[in-house]
Amino acid sequence: MKKDFSRRPLAVFLSYFGPHWRPFLIDMLCATAVAVIDLVFPIVSRSSMQRLLPERLFTTFFVVMGIILIAYVVKGLLYYAITVVGHGMGVLVEADMRRDVFSHMQQLSFSFYDRNRTGVLMSRVTNDLFDITELSHHGPENVLICTLTIVGSLIVMFFIRWELALVLLVILPLCLIFTLKQRTRMTDASVEVRKKTAEINAAIESGISGVRTAKAFANETEEMRKFDSSNDIFKTAKKGYYRAMGLFQSGMEFSTGAMQVIVILVGGILIMKGRMDYIDLVTFTLYVSAFVSPLRKLVMFMEQYTQGSAGFSRFLEIMRTEPEIRDAEDAVELTGVKGGVDYEGVSFRYGDGPWVLKDINLSIRPGESFALVGASGGGKTTLCHLLPRFYDATEGRVLVDGRDVRSVTQESLRRAIGIIQQDVFMFAGTIRENIRYGRPDATDREVVEAAVRAEIHEEIMAMPDGYDTYIGERGVMLSGGQKQRVSIARVFLKDPPILILDEATSALDSVTEQKIQASLDQLSRGRTCIIIAHRLSTIRNADRIAVIEGESIAELGSHEELMAKNGIYASLKHAQDLAQD
Repeated sequence: MKKDFSRRPLAVFLSYFGPHWRPFLIDMLCATAVAVIDLVFPIVSRSSMQRLLPERLFTTFFVVMGIILIAYVVKGLLYYAITVVGHGMGVLVEADMRRDVFSHMQQLSFSFYDRNRTGVLMSRVTNDLFDITELSHHGPENVLICTLTIVGSLIVMFFIRWELALVLLVILPLCLIFTLKQRTRMTDASVEVRKKTAEINAAIESGISGVRTAKAFANETEEMRKFDSSNDIFKTAKKGYYRAMGLFQSGMEFSTGAMQVIVILVGGILIMKGRMDYIDLVTFTLYVSAFVSPLRKLVMFMEQYTQGSAGFSRFLEIMRTEPEIRDAEDAVELTGVKGGVDYEGVSFRYGDGPWVLKDINLSIRPGESFALVGASGGGKTTLCHLLPRFYDATEGRVLVDGRDVRSVTQESLRRAIGIIQQDVFMFAGTIRENIRYGRPDATDREVVEAAVRAEIHEEIMAMPDGYDTYIGERGVMLSGGQKQRVSIARVFLKDPPILILDEATSALDSVTEQKIQASLDQLSRGRTCIIIAHRLSTIRNADRIAVIEGESIAELGSHEELMAKNGIYASLKHAQDLAQD
């Protein structure tokens, strides 16, 4: 069932207990039984001292004490159940939250990841939810036990001696006010600690990911400097949190200690006046202990609460972030794609920044090979990113086979488009798993066929474990050319009618480029192919070439037509020819 994350945080938090109501119910029943045992012992002790011992009913006295002893054995077993079942339930709640936040992050737009560092997001999915287990377990349990014990103790104490109970009832609100005020300070401090922890995680992630570059430049000392800077900020934030926690615990220790002293003081005065006996005072002090114990438990729980609620608030922050790119309510499946692509009056900019593209009008025929060239940062990649709706056009519209891409579902649109980039991403796993990513339900035979067409099969078979060879984090155990051909095999398996090649060979040497180009030529056959290239030699045979300059299309035509114009394209071609000479 889809959750409404716009509701109050407590309502959202409690909604996660619904699927796990059985262990939750067991936990609450055990907690109730523990509270009842704690409340019964003082009143039974009072009855024993007032009646059983004076009337010399020793056998009954020992039987009653035996029953109480058995009750405390049961209490120990109940706490075992609370620990095992309750923590198990907490893990399930945490896992559900982690699943929801990861699933939601999969739906968020590119712009969200443009604004957030990977290490910070990792902290949101892992560290921020670690304490949810303790909070979801100890939260309801402690609230129930403490409430039953405190309220039950006060009721019994009013029956024993209302004057003493009234004294405690006056002190209790003062403790609660102090607790609530300090809780706010601790929560604020805990949120700050979470933020600084996320920054440290980001620094660690960046340092580990870039360790090869750091070593290449002998900049290990610089990396340590950046880490130490983040670590110092974290230590400062942690000190602030511990100061708030220290003030809270010292105040609670004073309050609980003062309660016991005041009870003895007032009780002593009542005994002096003959209005109370020693047995009632002993019984009363036992209830004060039962009364103070949950308060101490709340003190310990407060740290768990502040850490858990801080993590939960950051969890809600992500869950309440809406994707900027969403399917229209009446979006339909994009089927039977022929591959026609049109840009009609398309303009684009990131947020309120400068225009990246301005009034682009293009019509790409089905099966056409269409190239984009121009200076770096001119908007070529952005223009291609508008097609699969990684971003939406600020003005104008993009169409596939005459249908506005905003009128079809994102999943069906992206199923129809294959993208091969210069910087290929490989998942940590086997070659088979990385190729199969193009179509997860593909058979092993289809994976091999895709690898053969990408001209990587023979190299895979020469590896120690063939298709089951582990390629490491980001495919570090493969060469650049091998990674590129694995990515081509991945797209062969996907078999999309539209293909985007974003400088797919620009980072490769000439020999490897020729091998890759042969694979790309085979992949492009019969598909609409949009090619972004710096090396003009790779797009010489494109049906048409568009030169992007100054946020718009400056020239458009075939290679021969553009060379005949002797304009921007011809200048770029001559410059590259001279550089190669």
